[in-house]
Amino acid sequence: MSAATANKVDLGAQMLALGEQARAAASALACSSGAARNKALLLAAREIRANSEKLLAANAEDMAAARERQLSAAMLDRLALNPDRVEAMAQGLEAIAELPDPVGSVIARWERPNGLVIERVRVPLGVIGIVYESRPNVTADAGGLCLKSGNAVILRGGSESDHSSRAIHACLVRALDASGLPGHAIQMVPTTDRAAVGILLRDMAQFVDVVVPRGGKGLIERVQADARVPVIGHLEGLCHVYLHAPADLKMATDIVVNAKMRRTGICGAAETLLVDRELVASHLGPVLAALFEAGCEIRGDETVQQLDARVKAAQPEDWDTEYLDAVLAVRVVDDLDSAMAHIRRHGSGHTETIVTDDAEAAERFLQGLDSAILLHNASTQFADGGEFGMGAEIGIATGKVHARGPVGAEQLTSYKYVVRGTGQVRP
Repeated sequence: MSAATANKVDLGAQMLALGEQARAAASALACSSGAARNKALLLAAREIRANSEKLLAANAEDMAAARERQLSAAMLDRLALNPDRVEAMAQGLEAIAELPDPVGSVIARWERPNGLVIERVRVPLGVIGIVYESRPNVTADAGGLCLKSGNAVILRGGSESDHSSRAIHACLVRALDASGLPGHAIQMVPTTDRAAVGILLRDMAQFVDVVVPRGGKGLIERVQADARVPVIGHLEGLCHVYLHAPADLKMATDIVVNAKMRRTGICGAAETLLVDRELVASHLGPVLAALFEAGCEIRGDETVQQLDARVKAAQPEDWDTEYLDAVLAVRVVDDLDSAMAHIRRHGSGHTETIVTDDAEAAERFLQGLDSAILLHNASTQFADGGEFGMGAEIGIATGKVHARGPVGAEQLTSYKYVVRGTGQVRP
């Protein structure tokens, strides 16, 4: 047997061992109390805080390697940890602990004429595989949400965040051990070898119940193409802001700048601005000026270019590009119907917002589009599980099966039917 073949066999054996351990841990978690899982979450938050310096040191290694590889500014921003982001991870775990326990909750209850009492009860999905890129905080968020919902999880972070993710993972495992829950409830793939992802997606269906990808278009497409288990995934965050007349100028400006520039590298960042033709004379110039002042590059249609010489000519591909950077495509549209037609054609079904004082137009926008998240007079950057009161999220699902929008603890459950009788037999 060649060394390459031996390594492949060894990796396959390691991955199957992870699956077996995860399945055993999932059985234990499904029977655990909400109090025990909450205790582990709070201990994990304590571990994160106590080991802040170690996490930052591990992240410094990842950042140095990322700069050497000349990763983009957006990628570096996603990868970076600082004291505030470490504290945010700890707070996120505490927020998850404060959520109602989804496991065992009764979704619906009814009684049949024959006296049978039927309940629909939430249950964990089982074992979840999560494949993600760049952001080390996903290790804490995903581990915490899976634990809260009674699921075991196998994490596979990106190679660029490996040191950071493993340091965070160690905190989670120590918390599990200290709380009496199985340490294998939260596991990490032991290698950055991409072959491990293939094994997880194709060869572990007997252990893994669902896979959740979180990352760029290439990752999502690979997981959706290769997975032999259900996938909860999203496409790109091609998010739109539409300014519809009448609209308050200050509100419109604040929302556009925040939606694009607060954090350009997140999936809820706006990538296209649509402006009602009625607002070109009054609103578009000031909005463009505010964007330029914030450091944003603008790629616009002819009308937009005429207003400011700094605007670059938009190309056809700009309407279909998730920049994840300080770049915004801007187009003038004739009316609400034109705006919605553009979004239906070019959007990814993620998040869209309308800024307007016209309540009727806002309702048409909210009802007429089918993206996972639709907002009125609010920034697209609110497309986040934490902002929805979910404590944290694994990602924003844009599909229509099982979970949609922010995927939090409740979305990581299924349900079963529990039927109680008094001796009934079916005639």
